[in-house]
Amino acid sequence: MKEIEVFIDTEEIAEFFFHELVKRGYVPNEDELEEIADITFEYLIEKSIIDEEVED
Repeated sequence: MKEIEVFIDTEEIAEFFFHELVKRGYVPNEDELEEIADITFEYLIEKSIIDEEVED
């Protein structure tokens, strides 16, 4: 399988979820969105879809 480099931004995830939830009639607050983004990021790591790379 070919490996590609992907950058995941939790702020971008939060914004995506905000727009999707609003379209479905939900209005999450900022703290809820940050939690959802963090959970999504952790899920991607747990499923080995991404690897976390710590910046120096």
